Amino acid sequence: MKRSNDTNTDNRLDVPYNYFRFHAQHLHLGSVFGDDWIALKAEAFARFFGTPLFLVSQTIIVCIWIGSNVIGLTRFDAYPFILLNLAFSLQAAYAAPLILLAQTRQADRDKAHADADARHREALAKASEERELSAAHQDELILQLLEQNTRLTELVKELSTKIEMLTRDMHRKIVTPDPEDPVMGSRKSA
Repeated sequence: MKRSNDTNTDNRLDVPYNYFRFHAQHLHLGSVFGDDWIALKAEAFARFFGTPLFLVSQTIIVCIWIGSNVIGLTRFDAYPFILLNLAFSLQAAYAAPLILLAQTRQADRDKAHADADARHREALAKASEERELSAAHQDELILQLLEQNTRLTELVKELSTKIEMLTRDMHRKIVTPDPEDPVMGSRKSA
């Protein structure tokens, strides 16, 4: 049996081997914000915001920024750190829409996967129901065959009993012939 991306079926269960067959109907749909380069990179960048690498890197940059300005290595942003605050505000202004974009795209994917999973569960339930009906039908056939076998066994027993009785009668007539029987009595007298 070959497995491929098309919907070849197993003759026993009529269940396709293509496990992503329920996703195929959604392939023509693009995501809400598109699948262009900008949308994909924006989503990747938004996903990067939640990684430990980003948090550790940002913490190190902020510590170096504050440390260099407090110690006096440089004086481009004095104590209230207004430029640092502006950088955080700018980052937040761009991060929020990117994160929302990524969440929306993920919600679309989750919805498509949930729909496909529901269809898959329905297909499994239908296949299970068909197997149960087939098993019930086979059970009925087996019971019918058992009844027929029982009747045949009883008939064989009856016929065997009749054959045994006829054999005894024939044996008795041949071994001890009846003198009044014209066929057997004439043989004995001859």
